[in-house]
Amino acid sequence: MKVAIDARILPGVTGGVAVAVKTLVQGLGQLVDSDEQYTIIVDRVEQQAWISSFLGPNQRVVLTPKPMRGCAERLKRRMFRPLAQYLRATVERRVWPEVPVSNGFHESLGCNVLHFPTQGFILCAIPTIYNPHDLQHLVYPQFFSPQTLAWRETVYPAGCNFAQTVVVGSQWVKEDVVRRYGINRGKVQVIPEAAPTQTSTHPEPSELSRVKATHDLKQPFALFPGVTWPHKNHLQLFRALAQLRDERGITLQLVCTGACYSPHWPRIEAELRELNLSGQVKFLGYVSDADLRALYGLAACLVLPSLYEASSLPIFEAWFDGLPVACSNATALPEQVRDAAILFDPTETKAIADALLTAATDHETQRALRGRGYQRLKDFDVLRTATAYRAVYRRAAGARLTEEDRWLLQWDWMRGVAQ
Repeated sequence: MKVAIDARILPGVTGGVAVAVKTLVQGLGQLVDSDEQYTIIVDRVEQQAWISSFLGPNQRVVLTPKPMRGCAERLKRRMFRPLAQYLRATVERRVWPEVPVSNGFHESLGCNVLHFPTQGFILCAIPTIYNPHDLQHLVYPQFFSPQTLAWRETVYPAGCNFAQTVVVGSQWVKEDVVRRYGINRGKVQVIPEAAPTQTSTHPEPSELSRVKATHDLKQPFALFPGVTWPHKNHLQLFRALAQLRDERGITLQLVCTGACYSPHWPRIEAELRELNLSGQVKFLGYVSDADLRALYGLAACLVLPSLYEASSLPIFEAWFDGLPVACSNATALPEQVRDAAILFDPTETKAIADALLTAATDHETQRALRGRGYQRLKDFDVLRTATAYRAVYRRAAGARLTEEDRWLLQWDWMRGVAQ
């Protein structure tokens, strides 16, 4: 069986989606006990270089062809470029997005199944698997531009309706997709991601020292990986840090990783200045896999104050490295963590401050959370996730399912007992 995966994405900008795609490709590349072959589709040389660095023996990368333009069209474009630039600068275009239709490229690859894991979707003649990831735009529309809202509400319903299978990361998102888009629940498959750091090596003490010195880190510190999107709720976390300092005399360092989302970044900088936290909070930007693994080894706890999460990869990563977790009680997070984290109301400053202080300093609680995290992580594994996706591909292509495939397709990942 041949599977195509449309992976036109890059790390550092798209947050957890890129990490999830990378981890899936790596996991599928290790499933060499069967004859599946995977074609990874990219449209930029940078994507090709990134993905090629972690491909398995059963995988290859292909670049989408660039559209050919004749001499007459090139001349026309040069002649009318000044007019087009003027119109773009003076006239607001109000064009409703359309669902893309295949031009034949995907079908030409000769694959039996096509997977769209990055929220984009193209109508084509191949059975498709679609990952909407979440419907956050319907819960917090104020965090999205009108153009993005229009795009999502055009592409997402189409992907969910026309795909053979819709895959989401939690039961909570499954119920949301079924309710909002009227999708048959039997069509929606829950497959949580696993800890991406499972594919990287454990840092040596010298590596920990290097990362600590390079970034001038002062322990203890709390770690918060995540692009600075508004729903990640950095501002409320800053207020909790300021409250701990001003009302209880406790100064706790915070280290943040992930790309700086430009539209929201000025608000974050302003809040840091207003609360006088610039010296207490460090933003490291996008860091390498090795450095991120070292940060998990150095931190006192993971804090995740998000207003919306479909499934949190940093929580899996924290459990993998024995890091206590304090996270919000919003959306799918209680389902994901069960009793393996301290839950708090992300809209209450004091609740965040209390949870953060306990997770970072209470040794008895930290010990208990480590044990529960390790136990909970037994349900989530890179190879198990990849094997479940392989079962979905096989079912979509009408291929024979193994006993393991059937078990994975019916297993309740979120409420089942560790296997």
